[in-house]
Amino acid sequence: MEEVSSGFKDRVLALVVQIPKGRVMTYGQIAALCGSPRAARIVGGIAHYADQNLPWQRVVNKQGGMAAGYPGGTMAHQQHLEQEGVQFKDGQIDLQEYLWQPPIN
Repeated sequence: MEEVSSGFKDRVLALVVQIPKGRVMTYGQIAALCGSPRAARIVGGIAHYADQNLPWQRVVNKQGGMAAGYPGGTMAHQQHLEQEGVQFKDGQIDLQEYLWQPPIN
């Protein structure tokens, strides 16, 4: 994984833990909110190596698709979200319905 500042990583982790059950955020959205709008792949790398007890199932790609690198693959990723009430159509999430926007402080 590319070298990541600890501040960026900490902001990513702090944001991921806030995503409510049944809602999602995109890798790019998280990157932008953490101050690096072009760092979606780095967010994915953080997800790959970070504590898997965090709700990483709630992070999806910009089309509302599942991450291939999710533990257990895309089907496991989808199943975890379905258990939270997220519905899929053709393997995608309707981001208009399920995308979470954190409150602005």
